[in-house]
Amino acid sequence: MKAYEFTIDNPLEYVLTGKFEALSPNWMHETMELIDYELFVISKGPLYLSYQNQDFTVNTGETLLLPPGQPPANLRRGFRPSDCSFYWMHFTSSHPVTPVITEDGVTDTLSYLTENNIRLLIPQYCRTLNTEKIIVLMKQLQDAVRSQYDRLTINYMTTLILCEIHNQHIRQLNVSIPAKNQRQMFQDILDYIKRHIQENIRVADIAGHFGYNDKYLSHMFSSIAGMSLKRYIMKAKIDEANFMLTDTNMTILEISVALGFADSHNFMKFYKKMTGLTPSEYRNAFSKRMLYHK
Repeated sequence: MKAYEFTIDNPLEYVLTGKFEALSPNWMHETMELIDYELFVISKGPLYLSYQNQDFTVNTGETLLLPPGQPPANLRRGFRPSDCSFYWMHFTSSHPVTPVITEDGVTDTLSYLTENNIRLLIPQYCRTLNTEKIIVLMKQLQDAVRSQYDRLTINYMTTLILCEIHNQHIRQLNVSIPAKNQRQMFQDILDYIKRHIQENIRVADIAGHFGYNDKYLSHMFSSIAGMSLKRYIMKAKIDEANFMLTDTNMTILEISVALGFADSHNFMKFYKKMTGLTPSEYRNAFSKRMLYHK
C-alpha cells in the first residue's frame, strides 16, 4: 500500500475546497494541472481518474490522495465517463512529505505511529470506515471558509480532516491484529449495521443473527472497536443522520423513519441527547455546500 506521511507539529495549509456533482453520466474529468495535494472523498462513485501513469477507480465510500508533481507529470485527467459526485480539498504542507510503502508490517506500523504522534499516515487510496463523518468535516470546513474564519482556524480544520482519515486507517490496521475469525466477524457486524441502519437495531438482534451469545459478541466487538456494540450502533445512527441532514433534502420525519425511529419526536430526543443539538440546528449550521460543476 502506498501512503504519505505528514508531519503536523504545524497545521497543514488550506488552499481550496468544494463539492462536485456531474451534470450527466457522460461527464469525464478534464485534464488539469496539480500543484498541491488534492484529497477526493467520493459520495457517489465511481470516479475514473488517471495520474502519473496510474488509473484510479474510486468508488462510493473511498478516498484518493494525489500529490503535486512537476510538469508534465502533474496532469490528472479522466479516462472514463461517470455520473459521480465527490468532495475535494487542496492543501499543502510546510514540512517535506514522505511517501511510504507498507505491506504486511501492521504491528510495526502501529508501533511506529504510536511513537510518532505528530505524524499522519494517509493512504493514497483506501476505503473508509465512516465516510459520512469525513464528509461532515468537509462541510464544516466549507462553512468556515464561506463564513470567512481566520486562516489559522481553517488550516486546523483542514488538518482535522486528514487526522480523521488517519485514525480510521489506524482502526483498520488494528482490526488486522485479532484472530482471523474475529476480524471477519467484526467486519460482518459492521456490514450488518450498515445494511440494517433503517431498523431499530438491538445487540440481541445482531447476536441472534450470527448465532452468538450477546455478551460474548459485545465483548469481542468492544475489544476491537474500543467502544461497546450498543454505543457503536447509536454512533452509526448519528453519523447517518448527519449525512442525511446536510446532503439530502429529506424532512426530519423522513430521516427518523429512514433510521428506524417510531416517530420524529423520538428521533429528535435521541439526536439532542447524543449531540447537544436539535436536527434542525445541525442542518442550519452545515447544510450549505460549495458546489462546483466542471
